[in-house]
Amino acid sequence: MKTRLSVNVNKIATLRNARGGNIPNLYQFVNDIQKFGIHGITVHPRPDERHITLKDTYEISKIVKTNYNIEGYPDDRFIKIISDIKPEQATIVPDTHDVITSDQGWDTVKNKSFLIEIIKKLKSFGTKVSIFINPEIEYVEGAFDCGADRIELYTGDYSSDYLQDKNNSIKKYLNASLKGKELNMDVNAGHDLNLDNLKYFKSKISFLFEVSIGHALISDSIYYGIENTIKKYLAELNYE
Repeated sequence: MKTRLSVNVNKIATLRNARGGNIPNLYQFVNDIQKFGIHGITVHPRPDERHITLKDTYEISKIVKTNYNIEGYPDDRFIKIISDIKPEQATIVPDTHDVITSDQGWDTVKNKSFLIEIIKKLKSFGTKVSIFINPEIEYVEGAFDCGADRIELYTGDYSSDYLQDKNNSIKKYLNASLKGKELNMDVNAGHDLNLDNLKYFKSKISFLFEVSIGHALISDSIYYGIENTIKKYLAELNYE
């Protein structure tokens, strides 16, 4: 199975915002990387607008020709964004407003009643809903019970454990993915995946639906250039 590569463009917005003005041009960047063969664009419009702004989120929706994935905490602001844009995918994360990055998933058991209502509302806009979780069987089953179409496995632990013991690092992810597949949910993954660990992850979870990569990919592009970097990541996913 071919795995979609969705590029998170938050870091390009961060670089632009650091200086003001419009360099680098975020919208041109989105247009260009779509031409280079990626399968989707991911944004995470946080309330403080420290990278992707609300305006960016709407403007990018006008130029995405692949798949648009908008992620965030499902508050009223986020729900309005999804209702207005109706992206192909909405990924809900349990972030509070002050976290630096999404570094943990939902407890889909404890938050079941809340998530059921949120997911039902988001799906009513015709959007596929992915829920960000840690690789635990009970959370996969909980995501299914809440009505999610997809799960996104938080791969921060995999990425750090991979350096010490790659065989052991994948076990929980494989088991969680197999449970998701058994429940007919698409399985996504994201956080700290890079050119060192992506191929192994994909080789063990061949049915992986999508990976969302931003920080590592943008960092690699400083050395390789963005077009070459995308080629390298696609090669890791067997698009050679």
